[in-house]
Amino acid sequence: MTPTVADLIITGCTVLVHDDQERTGFREDAAIVVRDGAVEAVTDAAEVVGRPARERLDAGGQVAMPGLINCHTHTPMVALRGIAEDLPIEEWFNDVVWPVESNLAERDVELGARLACAEMIRAGVTCFADHYFAMDAVAAVVAECGLRAQLGEAFFSSQGPQGRERSLEFALRHRGAADGRITTALAPHAPYTVTDADLAATAELAHEHGLPVHLHAAENRDQSEASLARNGVTPIGVLERTGILGTDVLIAHGTGILDDDLPLLRDAPGRVAVATAPRGYLKFAWPDTTPVRALRELGIPVGLATDGAASNNSLDVWESMALTALIQKSTTGDPRWLTSRQALHHAALQSASAVGLGDRLGSLAPGRRADIILVDLGGPHTQPVHDLAATLVHSARSSDVRTTIVDGRILMRDRELLTLDVAAVVGELTQRLPGLLDRSHGRRIQEYDT
Repeated sequence: MTPTVADLIITGCTVLVHDDQERTGFREDAAIVVRDGAVEAVTDAAEVVGRPARERLDAGGQVAMPGLINCHTHTPMVALRGIAEDLPIEEWFNDVVWPVESNLAERDVELGARLACAEMIRAGVTCFADHYFAMDAVAAVVAECGLRAQLGEAFFSSQGPQGRERSLEFALRHRGAADGRITTALAPHAPYTVTDADLAATAELAHEHGLPVHLHAAENRDQSEASLARNGVTPIGVLERTGILGTDVLIAHGTGILDDDLPLLRDAPGRVAVATAPRGYLKFAWPDTTPVRALRELGIPVGLATDGAASNNSLDVWESMALTALIQKSTTGDPRWLTSRQALHHAALQSASAVGLGDRLGSLAPGRRADIILVDLGGPHTQPVHDLAATLVHSARSSDVRTTIVDGRILMRDRELLTLDVAAVVGELTQRLPGLLDRSHGRRIQEYDT
């Protein structure tokens, strides 16, 4: 019987794989067969010799991995990269970021999203969860450039009921767009900017329309202590009493999650996940980090993230993976935690689960979407390779990603972007920056006061 024609066959690579216990391993001299945007097979390279394919990639000497997932970011904020440096978070928000964001036009959002998507494709990110304003523009960029995304229109209670209504309308209008590559979420900003009544209404809307919720909560310990003083409960307690923990909820940061919060998260009737973005926590000098070990012991997925480039300066999930592993070793006082293989698990399966795509992404296996990156470990900084997992986590860099593929479509080949024009974006964005950065009007979109 003549084999069906594959859309893409990748040969000669070492493939990061997971067994039925979700343990990480590597298959050498392997091939990946892609058809109809999905992985059809991961097999020996010898098995596909002569198999007809519309396109073939020789990936000899490279590692094939599931594409990285940025589980919490604000892509348009790359336009604000570096404008508010070396500040505590209150001044960062109130004196710089929220005044500047009051100037945002939809074109600024679009250009920022284009630049961010280019940065992420080059860094091996194939999917991201975005939580920002004017998200129609971001959805259009995602559809055009070929990435996958979970998108939410952020809102504050200070916007009135219209903010919540816009968030719902956006989520319903764009759900399943871009040939299914776009999923959507309701996106209240945080418990300190959204009232209990609005959070409760959001939980009801999530149940009614089958939508997840993506928000910031317990970002740091100061927020948790302020919430206890004002509300008698922590931010996680607010999410519990308003019903948000009864939804499929993605909590950004969680460095302020306290021991007393853990039972609430464990017993939550919804699917709870947390996104960790460690570089920003170091930059803001927060004393704590996301309690990855405690959450993992409860079975709560912890996905890797960068936050926005205005606070993190980078959308490099590769760096987030290495920092998560190192910071967990430091904070737990245990060099055996997080191991390199565990870090890869967070980057793959746990990140996919965090954005609600655990049945479609996170593993290179038959039936999963063909979101694949090829990593070249031939550089002097990655040689010799004694432990491949450790090399990927602690030695490799985002610049070692040679090829990025989403749904079987090649978005970057041999470091060349195929779907975005960076020079054109940077040229127009540079012209718009003076108006965007003007703070003389004295406005701000919100007040940071936890």
